[in-house]
Amino acid sequence: MRLAGTGPSGHQRRDTNKMGIIAAAPASRAPRWYGVPVRVLLITFLGTLISFAVSLLFALVGTVVLAAMRGVHPNMRVAYRHIAFPFALVAGSIVFISAMVTEIRHYRQMRTLSAIERMD
Repeated sequence: MRLAGTGPSGHQRRDTNKMGIIAAAPASRAPRWYGVPVRVLLITFLGTLISFAVSLLFALVGTVVLAAMRGVHPNMRVAYRHIAFPFALVAGSIVFISAMVTEIRHYRQMRTLSAIERMD
């Protein structure tokens, strides 16, 4: 059984007209500016959350190991307050700046390509 849009050999067919000329791809829509801050905030939130979780894991393990070496009860508040939270703030700031630069660059590139596409 062949899938729709495939030729006799099973390969994808190109959209061609009767003369065999490849049809142009449908025009893409222009990029929207309001998508940039949404994507930046989403990426920043996820990056901060992941960095907090990973740093908290290592801080808790380090706190337990250090407490076991000293023979005292581990103080888990240190792992949250003095290690994981500041690390997550720094990592979140770095993720925010890099995501903002990347998304603005991507938006400007797509806007330019969309303008060139409309010229043709």
